[in-house]
Amino acid sequence: MSFTDDLEPTAEQYWDAIVDHPMVAQLGEGTLDPEPFKHWVRQDYVYLIEYGRVFALGAGTAPSLARMGRFAELLDATINTEMDLHREYAAEFGISEAELEATEPSPTTRGYTDFLVRTAAVGTFGDTVAALLPCMWGFNETATRLDAQGRPDDDRYAEWIDTYAGEEFTELTEWCLDLMDAVAAESSAEDRERYRELFETSARYEYRFWDAAWRQEAWSI
Repeated sequence: MSFTDDLEPTAEQYWDAIVDHPMVAQLGEGTLDPEPFKHWVRQDYVYLIEYGRVFALGAGTAPSLARMGRFAELLDATINTEMDLHREYAAEFGISEAELEATEPSPTTRGYTDFLVRTAAVGTFGDTVAALLPCMWGFNETATRLDAQGRPDDDRYAEWIDTYAGEEFTELTEWCLDLMDAVAAESSAEDRERYRELFETSARYEYRFWDAAWRQEAWSI
């Protein structure tokens, strides 16, 4: 049994909780009020900036030229393609580029991105992969489950589902799962337990990221 096969029952608990969250459930139904989703879009934009840093740090600790190159490609795709697409998507919700750039990270966004960057900066390459995996796996699983329920009438929410349930993102998720399995196979039992803990922390933050958007979380002082 591969590492991610062994991890899957644990992961399923987090994916179930995310899909059952009212924000995600209403997104899938097409009934979600735009304001929480606008909050999510703005926070996800600043998240992507730090996400790019994680790929840069991962490239630096990659043990092979092939893995270094792949992480460098993902860094380039994040800051030069995905963020442009994010700006276009935000515009559909009436969010200007200036608003995106002025976004202050919420407490949850700050906590999540600080955790990811710290893990990539001081941990091993395997640690970085484990911490990154829930973002890709969780989005793909969430979108795939929502897609199976039927396309929502709101095209903006349907576009989110199409993006993260689509072939390109599914292939990226499968690549990350395979990479995690390959790294875990080369690691000690102690390392694999640490990977599990890092994975679970990121998965918890994935849930909290949705919940923070639902509550339109901001600093209280």
